[in-house]
Amino acid sequence: MEKIIAIANQKGGVGKTTTSVNLAACLAELGKKVLLIDMDPQGNATSGCSVNKVEQEKTVYELLLGELGIRECILKDVAGGISLIPSNVNLAAAEIELIGIEDKEYILKKEIEYINNDYDYIIIDCPPSLNTLTLNAMTSADSVIVPIQCEYLALEGLSDLITTINLVKERLNPKLDLEGIVFTMYDGRTNLANDVVKNVSEHFPDKVYESKIPRTVRLSEAPSFGRPITEYDPKSQGAEAYRALAREVAGVK
Repeated sequence: MEKIIAIANQKGGVGKTTTSVNLAACLAELGKKVLLIDMDPQGNATSGCSVNKVEQEKTVYELLLGELGIRECILKDVAGGISLIPSNVNLAAAEIELIGIEDKEYILKKEIEYINNDYDYIIIDCPPSLNTLTLNAMTSADSVIVPIQCEYLALEGLSDLITTINLVKERLNPKLDLEGIVFTMYDGRTNLANDVVKNVSEHFPDKVYESKIPRTVRLSEAPSFGRPITEYDPKSQGAEAYRALAREVAGVK
C-alpha cells in the first residue's frame, strides 16, 4: 500500500515544486517506486522532470474531467527515475469545468485507488492556492508536507494552512495529517532564518524536519535544465539536503 503525500503551501515561491520534484527523485534513489502528480496548472513539476508540458495531451486535466483513466496519463521513468502524471495550462480551466459535478473533490482519490499497489510513494505537487485542485490533492493524501521559506510572516501563512488541513480532515478526509514542515532557502548565517526555525519549532515541536534545504545556485538552476538536483549536480549541498529529507520521510537512516 502506497503513502500519498501532498506538498502544499497557499503561498507561492516557497520551494514547493522544487521540494516535490527533488523529494520524489531522492525517494526513487532509495529504491522506492514513486509517482509524482503535478496538480499545478503552471506545470513546473512537469518541466522539472524533463517533460515538455506543452506537448502533453494525457494530463491531470483529462484525468479530472473523466476523459482518460489514471494509467493512461502516467509517463514512466522520466528524469530522476520516477513516474509522472503531467500538467499544463489547460488545468486552469478545470476549476470552471468541474462546477456542478457531484463529489468533485474526490475525483483524484477515486482514480488513485486503481493504482493502490503500484507505488511506494505518490507525491502530489499542489497549486499555491486553495481551490478544487488542492482539495482533490488533500482529499487523496494521507498527509501534507509544508515547505516554508525562512522569512517574516512564515508562521502566519503556516497557521492559515493548518486551518485548511484541519477543515479538510473534518469534512472530506478524516485520515489527513500534517506529515511535517521543511525549511527551504535556509541560510543559517542569518538571524532571521534561525529565528523563524526557532519560532516554528516551538509551535510544532514534533513536526519540523531536521533536514533544512539551503539556498543554493545549483538548486535554482536545476529546473531550467529539466533535471532533479540528484541528476543535475548529485554531489551538491542541495542534493545532499534533499537526500537527508527523503531518508527522514521514509524513516531510514
